[in-house]
Amino acid sequence: MHVGLLTGGGDCPGLNAVIRAVTLALASDETRVTGIQRGFWGLLHGASRPLEPAAVRGILAEGGTILGTHNRCDPFRDVDGVDRSAQALFYAVDVLKLDALVAIGGDGTMAIAERFHRLGLPVVGVPKTIDNDLPENDRSFGFDSAVAVVAEALDRLATTARSHGRVMIAETMGRYAGWIALEGGLAGGADAILIPELSFDLEALVAFCRERESREGHTLICIAEGAKATGHGFTVKARLEGSPDPLRLGGVGAWLQAQLEPQLQSEVRATLLGHVQRGGTPTAFDRVLATRFGCHAAQLVREGRFGRMVVLRGADCSSVPLSDVAGRSRPVPLDHELLVAAHHIGTFL
Repeated sequence: MHVGLLTGGGDCPGLNAVIRAVTLALASDETRVTGIQRGFWGLLHGASRPLEPAAVRGILAEGGTILGTHNRCDPFRDVDGVDRSAQALFYAVDVLKLDALVAIGGDGTMAIAERFHRLGLPVVGVPKTIDNDLPENDRSFGFDSAVAVVAEALDRLATTARSHGRVMIAETMGRYAGWIALEGGLAGGADAILIPELSFDLEALVAFCRERESREGHTLICIAEGAKATGHGFTVKARLEGSPDPLRLGGVGAWLQAQLEPQLQSEVRATLLGHVQRGGTPTAFDRVLATRFGCHAAQLVREGRFGRMVVLRGADCSSVPLSDVAGRSRPVPLDHELLVAAHHIGTFL
């Protein structure tokens, strides 16, 4: 059997751990594995490389992806608007002679993978999103690493906030789902956590900061890039036409700083964490989870159970049909226990 493997969408810690696990698990069956370079772009441009066990044994702790990725390439609607799915299929089936494809990625990658499966290319999906927002899946690798970065950043910002009597704002990733800001904010002891799922009352936040000025002398705010005040829209940094999601959000921390500063006695400073959340080495948890996902994907290939995505349900790995996740997301439920916990400890939401 000949299996292709690609990583699509943005990079994140743990991708190489999945590549390693899939390759080593399938090598025990004498299955040949070929890496498609830069995601679906590689299927359009004939870019691939063999993946031998010796080449992947030392990549468990490496961040990023040794195959490279491309988060703006959709063969069904490439940047020039042309459907090139037939070209991609030709390279996969007629040139590489793949029997199956393992696609590692987020919602966009899973939507493309599902369409290729319907066209006859056997596909297995592996969920990858630091936003932790793929449906049917309790936890994605890379998320724990991102939360750890946010928590450490908040720990550091808190010391400055206390020392100078400031309001310190940390802006995290999270366009439409606030999982990183929520878990990172709780882990880092943020006084206020602002997420896309809950529009916040700006006047109430000002009152909250004023009360903390008089009582504590400082405030620590964790805000997701997709969070917005009631009556306000997203803070859009740029628009990239031809991208699956043309809106590039960013700058809501600076926007919030500008709103709070004139109404508070304290200095207000904003820090944009940006791509440090998705770079670097994976945590031990993410290394183990990514390895489990890769091994389970290899098992699905062995069993011929295609058109499915690996998921974590509770403590166990299982799988769901790609059609159940394609084009869908998983925001934070408004009754989630973490929101309840944040409310009980007095966090502003």
